[in-house]
Amino acid sequence: MSFDYVTLDLLRQSHPAWRLLRSDHAPLVASFLHRVFVAPNVRVMSQADLAEALEDELFELRERVGPNSFPKAAVEYLNDWAGNDKGWLRKFYALGSDEPQFDLTPPAERAIAWLGTLTARAFVGTESRLLTLFELLKQMSQGSEADPAARIAELHKRRDEIDAEIAKILGGDVPLLDDTALKERFQQFIALARELMTDFREVEQNFRGLDRRVRERIALWDGAKGLLLEEIMGERDAIADSDQGRSFRAFWDFLMSSRRQEELSAMLERVLSLPAVSDLKPDTRTRRVHYDWLEAGEHAQRTVSQLSQQLRRFLDDQAWLENRRIMDILRGIEAKALALRESPPAGETMRIAVPVVDLELPMERPLYTPAFKPSIVDTALESGESDVDAGALFSQVVIDKAQLERHVRHALQDRTQVTLQELTQMQPLRHGLAELVAYLQLADQTFAAVIDEATTDAVFWQVAGHDGLARSRKARLPRVIFVR
Repeated sequence: MSFDYVTLDLLRQSHPAWRLLRSDHAPLVASFLHRVFVAPNVRVMSQADLAEALEDELFELRERVGPNSFPKAAVEYLNDWAGNDKGWLRKFYALGSDEPQFDLTPPAERAIAWLGTLTARAFVGTESRLLTLFELLKQMSQGSEADPAARIAELHKRRDEIDAEIAKILGGDVPLLDDTALKERFQQFIALARELMTDFREVEQNFRGLDRRVRERIALWDGAKGLLLEEIMGERDAIADSDQGRSFRAFWDFLMSSRRQEELSAMLERVLSLPAVSDLKPDTRTRRVHYDWLEAGEHAQRTVSQLSQQLRRFLDDQAWLENRRIMDILRGIEAKALALRESPPAGETMRIAVPVVDLELPMERPLYTPAFKPSIVDTALESGESDVDAGALFSQVVIDKAQLERHVRHALQDRTQVTLQELTQMQPLRHGLAELVAYLQLADQTFAAVIDEATTDAVFWQVAGHDGLARSRKARLPRVIFVR
């Protein structure tokens, strides 16, 4: 970005974040949106609930500041904040609902986050950020090294450092971070976690922009279907293969791992129980920050799903129109044939191309090539010793889809439909999230199923933690109904 006068003046006039900071009602807008959307990590809120919360906020401000300080109604303020001249809220209609929904826009969230940095901080840490920068440079330098000898030398160096650290610990010298270092690193973790939540809104907005362009092209397209699909899919692949798309996909795959989620939960529990971190009085939502990341990423994935639904609807409409055009042509041919049957015209009525035989000479065919026979050496296997941990071979989880299919069919014997939540209550999940995904795959491929987006069900299961104790896990998903 260029920091010249013209660029900054254009941003001052057109950028929603700058408009929010210049607004006379900036304290009301920033405080209310932070309390309703940012602090509880709420992505979508209905107009009725949001207007009720704003009306309570306005009532308190009028009692404190004056009755004429905010004269308009709450709904008028919301519509004003969602207008094109403000751009602080996104107003839309959800699928299957006629009530307006509101969501915070990325520029407004960035402005609110910047306001949080203006207050004086009692503690400013620099060591952890320097170490982070050094580690990033180290990863880039090592990750781009193409010389195998240099990579091996670096690995040997790291191994020697680890061996030296193990020897120090075995000798009784256990280095620990002091309270200052713990507080500094925890503050940096909180700041990066908040920035990540802000980035999710921007990623989701980019996918919504693609969805909006696809809808506009489908509505205005009058050319061939193949050309439109090629253009749309090319743009979607370009976004998916971009730096942002690959980074988001790698983040999502990393976070969807149940092992990573359990590891994050265990580390957060241990860090938040440290006395130095407890003195900072962290927010209670910090314990489930990784679940907030999952919820925010799910919204971005849902936007991609809506894009696929639009493409599917377009294909269905175009196929129906094309079939109707073919039937009209066939009926026209039949009507003309019947009209010519009684009084055939003189001369040539129809011309058929002369059939042509495709000649293929014997010598043009390729010669026979004998198949390659591999030579298998009969070598006797010798027993040996290995220090490889074989525990991973016995920790694999195999989901018996046939058994799950029998559960569904048994449940549908005495009823016409059953929800996924009822199935898990009758037959509790033994393999956790993997078994839940197998049920969803059966709903998509084997059974006739209906997904109710307007209703949310909760599915529970038990998992064993690192300490051997059973812990409860919960998944929230749209209602899945298996139909007989």
